[in-house]
Amino acid sequence: MDYSLQREHRMTRVSFCSFYFLMFFAIGSLFPLLPVYLKDSVGLSGSQIGIIMSISPVVMILVQPLWGVLSDITQKPTVLLTVALTLAGLFGIIFSLLDGYFWLIVIALLLAVVQSALIPLSDSISMNYVHKTKTEYGSIRLWGAVGFAVAVMAVGQLSEHYSLHVIFYSFALVLFLAIFFAAQLPNESRTMQISIRDGIKELANVPRYFLFLFIAFLVLGPILANNIYFGIFVADLGGGLTGIGIAFLLAAGSEAPFMKFASSWIRRLGMMNILVMATCISCLRWFLYFFEPPLGVVYATTIAQGFSVGLFIPAALQYVRELAPVSVGATAISLYSSVGNGLGNWFCTFFGGLILEGYSILHVYLFFGTMSLIALVILCVMKLNQKRAVPV
Repeated sequence: MDYSLQREHRMTRVSFCSFYFLMFFAIGSLFPLLPVYLKDSVGLSGSQIGIIMSISPVVMILVQPLWGVLSDITQKPTVLLTVALTLAGLFGIIFSLLDGYFWLIVIALLLAVVQSALIPLSDSISMNYVHKTKTEYGSIRLWGAVGFAVAVMAVGQLSEHYSLHVIFYSFALVLFLAIFFAAQLPNESRTMQISIRDGIKELANVPRYFLFLFIAFLVLGPILANNIYFGIFVADLGGGLTGIGIAFLLAAGSEAPFMKFASSWIRRLGMMNILVMATCISCLRWFLYFFEPPLGVVYATTIAQGFSVGLFIPAALQYVRELAPVSVGATAISLYSSVGNGLGNWFCTFFGGLILEGYSILHVYLFFGTMSLIALVILCVMKLNQKRAVPV
């Protein structure tokens, strides 16, 4: 490889890493503190907060495929990405100017539509680049976790010194900065045709796959919805905005090391054992929070997020790939993502808001723990049946 080509690859890699850092910095600066803003600054009830925060996962299920189709038609994912970044930043600023419940729902909906394009489009561009250059996707995507972790700490402190409106200004400013690096990304797209109808027909012959979809719904729903309610939980324990930042920094920062070693752990301990362990740790964490532990204990147990997210997600993705026939692998992964990341997230966010209004934030975590416990029981039964099925 000549020097000019090496330099081009190096600059492209810098653009990818910088873009992921900034994009997830923006996400981390807004969404962990948005429920606190809606509760303390706007004065919304728990159910109202739940409805607003559940808009994004619902929109993700419905709108994400449309962005993919638009990218396939135009073959200009980078252009679409810069448009989505610009609109998301503008909607973030407008969000800060509104306080009526109806208008907050409208702006949350508009923001969700354009935000739902950011991660799929950028991941599509980066996966195409990784495939062509034989680069490790994890080494690029890792900067997103770093950006999120830094954002919740830095913006939390800024919000405490000034006001919670800082979260919107930080979100918009950083997205506008990300546009520069997005424009440097390769403007390439690889079309993937997926027949959902034919895929589901073939997957119907694999009942364990649909059972695992239910498990993903029960496990990933609380994990993702925790990003909405964790800030309220820490604030109620007396952590303040800086404390919320510290908690999210520890939790998000713990994911990367576990993801780095996930493959070797899966090979050593077995995929089903990893799924059971990760679900068990997640379940124990939610039940612990129900008993209102001291803030120091909450900080110490945030490492459980690294274990549950960093191990469950890679193991679950591998399990789905092994369960599904090769011909419908893309469909299987697409459905898994929609059920776990979309439907499960919406369900726990929406009903978590209702529970928050009717009871308390502690009961929200009792709800999360109960869902994870059901998943743990099902996984243990599957593991026992798997052992019985193995001939002696």
